Amino acid sequence: MRKNTPPERVRVSILGASGYSGQELLSRLTGHPGAEIVHAFAQASAGTRVDDLIPSLKGRTELVLEPFSIESAAQCDAAFVALPSGEALEAVPRLLEKDVTVIDLGGDFRLKDASVYERYYGRRHPAPELLERAVYGLTEWNRRAIAGADLIANPGCYPTSVLLPLLPLLKEAIIDAESISVSSMSGVSGAGRSATLELAFAEVNESVRAYKVGVHQHLPEMSAYCRAFSGVPTTLNFVAHLLPITRGIYSTMFARLKREHDVSALAATFERYYGNEPFVRLLDGRVPEIKHVRNTNRVDIGFTVDLATQQVTVLAAIDNLVKGASGQAIQNFNVRYGFSESEGLA
Repeated sequence: MRKNTPPERVRVSILGASGYSGQELLSRLTGHPGAEIVHAFAQASAGTRVDDLIPSLKGRTELVLEPFSIESAAQCDAAFVALPSGEALEAVPRLLEKDVTVIDLGGDFRLKDASVYERYYGRRHPAPELLERAVYGLTEWNRRAIAGADLIANPGCYPTSVLLPLLPLLKEAIIDAESISVSSMSGVSGAGRSATLELAFAEVNESVRAYKVGVHQHLPEMSAYCRAFSGVPTTLNFVAHLLPITRGIYSTMFARLKREHDVSALAATFERYYGNEPFVRLLDGRVPEIKHVRNTNRVDIGFTVDLATQQVTVLAAIDNLVKGASGQAIQNFNVRYGFSESEGLA
């Protein structure tokens, strides 16, 4: 793969800078030696100083949040779009027309089929011609395409935690692609920063509940990219749960082995795919925990095999705001512009 030659400085803007993912981008890109944040857009918080929004940035930035302007955004080389799905649909085509590279953290450009998008997101896609142009930003599996992309569709948080553990097993035909069940749990920050009653502390504390059962918008994304990267048509049974914590995702995947593999054979497979990956940590005989990946761009993967039933259980933990959103977006930014992949993410 030809590596891009990194420029001295890439001028960037952030759309949705006051949200949880936007704040992660602000914090990490402020310390990125190859990125210069020129504009931070946030409609409702316009006029607020960034270091008032994020006090840890006092003395490190003079930026003030401002309303979105295509003229201002066009002054930049790249734009991180950290808007809820649906809100990016107007901005992204305009940014591309101005030759601005877009890294979209929402779900509007992940699916290739506009009819599937309409079914799961509940709206017509106004720019279906861009769906084929978009490059899926699962960095560990799509670097070559990311390096030359002008529209990068950052994966969803749940799909990141599911695809990375499953893909080596599907690619190597180790598991039955029709037998996969996934139970995933997420902290409440995954729903964004807007206040709603159902996400209030008193509503979520001391409870766990499933949501969007059978209709979650990440389900077709996971199925599509299981097939795209492994070459194997895949059926997933997926259920998401809300945890009474702020951040983190924990996914447990169950599947049937197609042929006999013990733990050491699975470990060798994962090592072959991820042994040199800076943000994938393979746990030898241990189970992942959210607290060990919090505030990092890492995914921790553990697994076990029941040889009597030929069942494999794979477990993964990520921080939904970092590896599941802003951190992976910066990882893709680094690949796109030729920086060290861990720049801004240490």
